[in-house]
Amino acid sequence: MTGTMAPRERALRADAARNYERIVDVAVGAFEEIGPEVTLEEIAARAGVNVATVYRHFRSRGQLVQAVFDHVVGTEIEPMTKVHTGDPWRDLVSVLEAVTEVLAGRRVIVSLGSEFEAFAAEGAHRFLRAIEPVLRRAIDAGVVRPELQAPDLAAVIAMNLATVYPGDPEGANRRRYLALLVDGLRPAPEALPPLSPHESSPSSAAHRQ
Repeated sequence: MTGTMAPRERALRADAARNYERIVDVAVGAFEEIGPEVTLEEIAARAGVNVATVYRHFRSRGQLVQAVFDHVVGTEIEPMTKVHTGDPWRDLVSVLEAVTEVLAGRRVIVSLGSEFEAFAAEGAHRFLRAIEPVLRRAIDAGVVRPELQAPDLAAVIAMNLATVYPGDPEGANRRRYLALLVDGLRPAPEALPPLSPHESSPSSAAHRQ
């Protein structure tokens, strides 16, 4: 059949798309609950599909990890950068606070960045592209240092994540230290030193945590 899709083919594609989304959604929780060693068999069981279905969508564990990064960035982080309240400073700080909270709850997924750095770097670049307009509004409003760049914000998040630890389940410390960090974003008489030209990716600091 040319130019059209048969009803059965449409149904099969819709079913495959639902399976894909269910597998990825389950994998996000499984990585955090079980750890980076979770098997594809366990993820298949939790998703209610056979393992062959998982391998049909993801030929390797690395491909599943990439899909998990894309899911977290696309559904939990990027939407936060779309909020526009008319207060550029509050919008920027709110993004940093919200992203820190998400990543604090996704520590295993963040740690997988050291194993699959290329995938994590791609997700980091997506975040930096998304936050760039938020930063630009803050710069144009004169509420932050004019020399700030999006990678500076990724570094702020990475530094704040270094304060996350199990003994502080309510996150009191990370909120305190993020407040200190964001205060350094405000305009100051002296410009910041330049970024290193040898930084391999904007998320390298986060991967080393």
